[in-house]
Amino acid sequence: MNSTLRNLLLSAALIAVPAGGFALAEHYIMPPAQTASTASISSGLGDLSAYKTIVADTQTIAATGDFTAAEHRITDLETLWDQNAAALHRTDRSAWNTVDAAADDAFSALRARTPDRATVEAALGNLADTLDAPVPAAASRPIQYVSGIAVTDESGRALPCEDLIGQLRAAIGSTTPSAEAADLQTRALKRCNADDDARADSYSAQALALIKG
Repeated sequence: MNSTLRNLLLSAALIAVPAGGFALAEHYIMPPAQTASTASISSGLGDLSAYKTIVADTQTIAATGDFTAAEHRITDLETLWDQNAAALHRTDRSAWNTVDAAADDAFSALRARTPDRATVEAALGNLADTLDAPVPAAASRPIQYVSGIAVTDESGRALPCEDLIGQLRAAIGSTTPSAEAADLQTRALKRCNADDDARADSYSAQALALIKG
């Protein structure tokens, strides 16, 4: 609606109705502005604005070449993501896996012994895009298994290492695992802490197979 027509309609409304009704007429004539909260809601996982803010901050810092400070800031995202992981995972597992994989790539890029600017910028850009639209990629290859245990999802992406480590811990329970299983568990934890989901999953799957016999 152009401004001239809008003003004419508002003038007519002012003449035709009491003053108290003017606000109601304006409500229907003037289109409501989109609220910030509505704009920040992402389908599936809900409001991801806090994560987006951290990524934007990290991109700004990384652009200065201070990768140490950028890594420190992205760690805030890792902490917040881990705190809410269980709830987000239940909400939309596929979308969660997509964001989690993009976040792992960003962590790895910034935690490299000598971070590469192009790699860091690409990883952070991909993470920002993924947070804007956390839609899982279409399946591209069959699920992979290690020792009979699935270690990838339907898209061929490694499962979050925390998932299999959790299964391993549950399987061990209060028992004492064999030396071989315990060693595999230690390796899985180490690789998971290094954001290497693929190898962590492989170690966890082997340990699970040993425990389950």
